[in-house]
Amino acid sequence: MALADYQIEQLATEFAMITPFEPTQVSVGRISHGLSSFGYDARVGRDFRILSNKGPSILDPKRPNQSTFEPLPIERDGSDQYVIIPPHSFVLASTVEYFKIPRNVIVTCLGKSTYARIGIFVNVTPLEPEWEGEVTLEFYNAGAKPARIYVDEGAVQFIFSKGFSPRVSYADRKGKYQGQRGVTLAKVKDAFDSDPYMRAFGVSSTPEPK
Repeated sequence: MALADYQIEQLATEFAMITPFEPTQVSVGRISHGLSSFGYDARVGRDFRILSNKGPSILDPKRPNQSTFEPLPIERDGSDQYVIIPPHSFVLASTVEYFKIPRNVIVTCLGKSTYARIGIFVNVTPLEPEWEGEVTLEFYNAGAKPARIYVDEGAVQFIFSKGFSPRVSYADRKGKYQGQRGVTLAKVKDAFDSDPYMRAFGVSSTPEPK
């Protein structure tokens, strides 16, 4: 069952689940962010990376290449700051807020209808029990025209559900995205990451470059 506003505020206050935390909806002249009835609207930060034509000809989630993503410049119109996403383009960004998920809570990320109505969609991403970090956001412009995403304004909504504590949490298994800051590309653990014997003796499964 989804947690209500007072329950989310309690976790944010007692366990620093959301930092910084806004206990109301901030919406005048802005795309709303802050606490809602059954969720929390998070803001998008200033770091945007757009998928480019550079780098390898085939994208591989097991072998991410930094050169495939280029910084997207921030533009200004009066007091508004934003980036422009070209049609049918994919952009990575991250939340302003840092999340620390309690052991008995699971979180789902949803896009905001304000952006969906102009063709901007966000990938649905779970935040697992005892994961922490800034959330990497994945935006796609499905429309035929360029579209704006506003910096430091609401971009996604998080829904929090409470259950029993799992036997193994994200922190227990030393998840590869733990503590991430800013835009983080895809990662895949190798044997060195997952095997305590290999870590203890400095043995890596990654071949040495020739």
